[in-house]
Amino acid sequence: MGKKQASAAGAFTGRKKLGYAFGIASESLLYNMYYTYFLTFLVQVVKISPEFAGVVIFISIAWDAITDPILGNISDRPGVNKQKLMLKSLLPMCVLFVLAWSTLGSTLFSGSEALRIVLYTVISMGIWLFYTIYTIPYYSVIAELTEDYDERTKIRSVSSFINAFCIGLGNILPALVDVKGEGISFLHVALLISVLALAAGAVCCVSLRGVYQVRQPKPGEHVSRGLGTRDTLRSFAEILKLKPVKWFLLFVFFFLAGNSMLQSNLSYMVVYAIGTEYNDGIAIVIAVLVVTLAATVPLVTKIAEKTDRRTTCLIFISVAALGMVIPRLVGMDVSVGEFKVMLVVMPFLLGLGLSTFWTFFYSMSYDIVELDEFVNGKNGERRESIITSFPQLVQKFGSATGILAQGLVLGAYGYNTTADSGSDTFAVITDKHIIDGMANVSTVIPAAILVVSLVFLLLYPFTRKNYNRLMEQLRLKREGKPYSAEGLEKLVR
Repeated sequence: MGKKQASAAGAFTGRKKLGYAFGIASESLLYNMYYTYFLTFLVQVVKISPEFAGVVIFISIAWDAITDPILGNISDRPGVNKQKLMLKSLLPMCVLFVLAWSTLGSTLFSGSEALRIVLYTVISMGIWLFYTIYTIPYYSVIAELTEDYDERTKIRSVSSFINAFCIGLGNILPALVDVKGEGISFLHVALLISVLALAAGAVCCVSLRGVYQVRQPKPGEHVSRGLGTRDTLRSFAEILKLKPVKWFLLFVFFFLAGNSMLQSNLSYMVVYAIGTEYNDGIAIVIAVLVVTLAATVPLVTKIAEKTDRRTTCLIFISVAALGMVIPRLVGMDVSVGEFKVMLVVMPFLLGLGLSTFWTFFYSMSYDIVELDEFVNGKNGERRESIITSFPQLVQKFGSATGILAQGLVLGAYGYNTTADSGSDTFAVITDKHIIDGMANVSTVIPAAILVVSLVFLLLYPFTRKNYNRLMEQLRLKREGKPYSAEGLEKLVR
């Protein structure tokens, strides 16, 4: 398995690794435009109230989370070609993404908010279904191609470095939208992003040719049919019994809840909490975010090579979480001359946590694959896709919860644009109660949630030392030699 499989199928060269890494653009471009701007689009353009806009997104992403384990189960089956699953999902995913940013709902159902809610929920659910069909095979295939601790980190680091620029594009391009309703629209940007996503996905799929090898059934092996819901639930039950899994999943959930709340509130933070013109302010915020992401990835990768992934996450996410409290204490609108300082500070803190998490998230998931094989595997059976899908399920529920909470908080503070008929996307608001709410959603509330995530990360026992011990015993098990769980008490019950 791992390197042996890669060599049997063909060399996973540096060029092919780079081609694979570009595949992250297919999901990251769409993901970041959606998570940062879709609630704003629904509220400001489609005129759905913040509470219900949050519900639209929550239902859509929750649906996506539910489909993750089902697709993971299907993807793990012998004879299933992960590369073809990815390729076939790209076009419908991108077409639906373009449709989601159209004003079709406003045109057809201008007099019914309920029908607009239903339409955009259905379209969003379609996007995330095909997104799942692409991402589960994309991320899980690396666990099949290499088991080397540092090589996995390096591949994910290259992917994360590319992801930094994808996050930038997914945020910068929508920032060019003319908020007065003239010129560039969200639909124009969605079309461009979808074309780029299609191209990147095609490059990725081509790079896997000759490297990825479809796993064939072993003699006498039972191959599930249909959705395999029962098999999926049984697999989840076994995986949840693994000691590190619950701490990892709780860390993922709370980190994404806090991060998504902050990320989806960027537009409101810039306009109302910091108090700048939208286009000027968001351009600075996104530029700083991209630079921070690009600079942080190689830094955290180097530190992880000297220590391990968990330690590095603890350091950088702690700085990001605690740093978010400071802007609320000194004031979100603090200036040096005429320049608003928080236009730099806030995206720097967001980028610090964001880049660290995404650099190590999937590599940490891969570690559980080996642990599951050691504890539950029979005859070398592995569950790369379903194990990769499990954290993704929790990740998406965390993200959806964060965005839903943002919409609910904005609604609770009294922000509502459904009755606004002005030409500008962002109406003038002077109510200090509402502005304070937008500042809290950008600072102390997500900071508190991130601190909770750090508590669970601290309890997560998968260090480099424990991983190396595990691999020593797993190799003995694979070779049919006596092996032992002694020394692995922190990983194995």
